[in-house]
Amino acid sequence: MDYIIFLIAMAALIYGADFIIKESERIALHFNISHFVIGATLVAFGTSLPEMAASMMAASQGKVDMAVANVVGSVIFNITLVLGIVFMIAKSMMPERDLFSKDSAWVIVPLVIFFVMAQDGVIGRVDGALFLLIMVSYLLFLFTSNKEELEGELDEELVKEKFAWGKSILLLSIGFVLTIGGANFVVESGTDIARSLHVSEWIIGLFLISLGTSLPELVVSIVAVKKGNAEMSIGNIIGSNVANFSMVLGGSALLHPLSIDLAKTQFDLLILAAASVTLLFILANKIYNKAGGIFLLTLLALFIQNAFQ
Repeated sequence: MDYIIFLIAMAALIYGADFIIKESERIALHFNISHFVIGATLVAFGTSLPEMAASMMAASQGKVDMAVANVVGSVIFNITLVLGIVFMIAKSMMPERDLFSKDSAWVIVPLVIFFVMAQDGVIGRVDGALFLLIMVSYLLFLFTSNKEELEGELDEELVKEKFAWGKSILLLSIGFVLTIGGANFVVESGTDIARSLHVSEWIIGLFLISLGTSLPELVVSIVAVKKGNAEMSIGNIIGSNVANFSMVLGGSALLHPLSIDLAKTQFDLLILAAASVTLLFILANKIYNKAGGIFLLTLLALFIQNAFQ
């Protein structure tokens, strides 16, 4: 029964986040907020809503291993699984934007700050507040970037629709109920599954929850590939990972200090660092092809193999 509840709750979590993203975009368009601002805040951060809901719910319940593991696992899956698949199936990727010179800092800086904060074994409330400042700095960076780069990610059908406050408020409410309720049941059923299988909450958060909450990024990236905008997936993943460290981990730490057992999680954290460094290598050398995909999927295979040994 716990498995059924987990799957239903995960679906509610993802669909709820989709409602929130779509309705927020509709409201922004109604108030003539630029396409760049909508894309930067909703495409880059919106797909991180499931991770945020799941981790903050786990943190509020004192299940700190699950909260941290969800972030670590989500970042790993975003880079290795999502971008790995994108590079494998994309026919041609030639981004106009110099991703290495403009965006590489946002791949590595949040990661470095995370490792520094984790050295004492605890990410406290002060650390959480500092992480949220990272999000502020990223938003400032986005506001000063080229305003045309994220426009292609918008759902143009929304622009043609008539705006109605009643409909938007109703759908936003449904979205928040599904997201928060789904997160609660995901954490509860995930915990029960962990106990029944005699595995740790860390493993459940690292795989079951983080893989499930990475589905929005995977779906958005595959759709982008089909529309011939596969290169935009890279920017979305970078933005999503910044959001995971800043909003998700930072917000969770504000609710409850997060402890990390560096000895037990050493290999997972090593894969996290390796995935980020590999992405930097791909950006620097513009290996947006099957070779880059193989690099990333190899790391994913090592990650999965170690977890289930």
